[in-house]
Amino acid sequence: MIEIDDLTIRFGAGQRPVVRHVGLAVEKGAAFGLVGESGCGKSTVLRAVSGLNPHYEGTIRLNGEPLHRHRDRPFFRRVQMVFQDPYGSLHPRKTIRSQLKEPLRNQGLATGSVDVDALLRSVGLDPALSFRFPHQLSGGQRQRVAIARALVLNPEVLLLDEPTSALDVSVQAEILNLLDDLRKERGLTYLLVSHDLAVVSHMCDRVAIMEAGEIVEQVEIETLRKGAVEHPYSQRLLRASRMYGKGREALA
Repeated sequence: MIEIDDLTIRFGAGQRPVVRHVGLAVEKGAAFGLVGESGCGKSTVLRAVSGLNPHYEGTIRLNGEPLHRHRDRPFFRRVQMVFQDPYGSLHPRKTIRSQLKEPLRNQGLATGSVDVDALLRSVGLDPALSFRFPHQLSGGQRQRVAIARALVLNPEVLLLDEPTSALDVSVQAEILNLLDDLRKERGLTYLLVSHDLAVVSHMCDRVAIMEAGEIVEQVEIETLRKGAVEHPYSQRLLRASRMYGKGREALA
């Protein structure tokens, strides 16, 4: 469903690339994880795929078709993005119901063509919340709204940029389970960016590990769970993740 070949990204002409020669492929209906430490280029790759950054070298294909640098309107019916901060991605002065209808208006579709109440129920929210504003919801509720908004156009692909990192630990598992259920129910394809190996291990079938703008290793998720990664950076990242987990247990 998603193919990336030789993706290179610079922030300005003549600047050193921040992403270098990235290549990966995501099968239809699969969940693919892109992991690495902060600043390694994960979200930069996602922004290029989403069309938010048209300034890149290389090729990105959707279901075998090369994408133009500037995405057309039909692309956004097929590909939607869920951002890291649910509060920052929602308009503070518009009701939830209005914001769920916004993608329909952007596409020139009738705002009555989607049952907003049913959509909210599908992400575990009471339809009565649709008349509230974002600040009246909890962080987990806001992220469920952001997911619902991404689903309004019935896309084939969701791009997930650290979708749980801004949430309390107690809420993270609920959102991850919701995303997992939605993928199976709707046949969605996920490209998930995260620095948390536990999140990727829970969600994904396959993972690419990034260091300093490059993919150093791609493995099946079972290989990651067994700790059988080969690249030195992958091994360091895995050890750090395990030590972090022990630290959280000690504080609990």
